[in-house]
Amino acid sequence: MKLSELKKAIPFLEQINFYLPDGSSVPAHFHVTEIGKVRKDYIDCGGTIRSEEVVSMQLWQSIDFHHRLKPDKLLQIIQLTEDKLQIGDHEIEVEYQADTIGKYALQFKEGKLVLSNKQTACLASDACGITDKVKVKLGDLKKATVSCCEPGSGCC
Repeated sequence: MKLSELKKAIPFLEQINFYLPDGSSVPAHFHVTEIGKVRKDYIDCGGTIRSEEVVSMQLWQSIDFHHRLKPDKLLQIIQLTEDKLQIGDHEIEVEYQADTIGKYALQFKEGKLVLSNKQTACLASDACGITDKVKVKLGDLKKATVSCCEPGSGCC
């Protein structure tokens, strides 16, 4: 979900609730502790220079059990962030503390703000020789005898 999509969805919400991928909800007394832009510049394992920018929103819960973030307040926070940081209309990445800090994509489904799991991927699969035909289950990884990242393959 992009920032503009969130801003369009918020006015339709009576209250701000976030739901985790397993269907449980983030406790209603959460705080939005920060909204910002995060830029990541990197080189993938095929040697391609890449750049990405996301809008980062951090959710945090405390012992302040009576706190409730209202839709209009969240819109004010977003507007302030846009004005002061010149944030563009990028995908939103939500940080939320569980066992460790998790990073989630955000979706608006059936009138709910839903955190969805993000996945890693090889961005240079052509350089590594990864195709749809080459798939190794994580449990079978130790048994695998052929690696896409053999010396001289052009991959890491």
